[in-house]
Amino acid sequence: MQLHGRTILLTGATGGIGRALARSLAEAGAQLLLVARDAVALEQLGHALPCAGAPHRTLAVDLTQADAPRQVQAFCADVPLSVLINNAGTSELNFLQDTLPETIERQFALNLTAPVLLTRLLLPQLLRQESALVLNIGSAFGSIGYPGFSVYCASKFGLRGFSEALRRELADTGVGVLHVAPRATRTTLNSERVVAMNHALGNAMDDPLHVARQVLNGIERDRRGTVVLGWPERLYAVINAVLPAVTDRALRKALPVIQRFARQSS
Repeated sequence: MQLHGRTILLTGATGGIGRALARSLAEAGAQLLLVARDAVALEQLGHALPCAGAPHRTLAVDLTQADAPRQVQAFCADVPLSVLINNAGTSELNFLQDTLPETIERQFALNLTAPVLLTRLLLPQLLRQESALVLNIGSAFGSIGYPGFSVYCASKFGLRGFSEALRRELADTGVGVLHVAPRATRTTLNSERVVAMNHALGNAMDDPLHVARQVLNGIERDRRGTVVLGWPERLYAVINAVLPAVTDRALRKALPVIQRFARQSS
């Protein structure tokens, strides 16, 4: 898929990966519809991006609100939408017993419910194109259940399953489905505690621009299915699917360190 001249809707546009994606997509000549909560940050981002044609458009909306998907649908109703990128998400390092109910609800609402509802509403527009794409930004934790992230993992496992099923539903259409699963990334989504924990455990963290380049590579090469970014995370995802007991033992050894950082918020 060539990106020049394509109309692309990107949620979570002002976050770390979102900004890097917006910049990379704009530099490739795409026309962007940018969605995020912060109106001021959105406007600044829209003005800062290179523009090959009409100005990029912005919509400030909280995707966890009941009427948000309809607002987004109306926002892009008059354009030939080619790509939907469900990138908005939230995370928190916490053990389940220490997690507030409203935090659980928000993670599911933003990480899973919003992408499903938004895709449902925008699918008719995508189906009108000769070729189109639904791109869901997931997480390596959508393939590997990780202590301290049980709620986040549940939402991202769900997004991966949704992507897989939808890809098979649309197999006889021109709409493809790609699920990209980054490993830990250096963005504000990861708190200082998470960064410190990853450092203590020796877990690598990617730059958002690296993730954005991998996403663009997947779009341009017309990739389908799930792509886990990073090594050895890609290998761990396979091992966890085939031999979960191996992952159980490895994470059991890491549990005291994870507990130490998770309990700092309790």
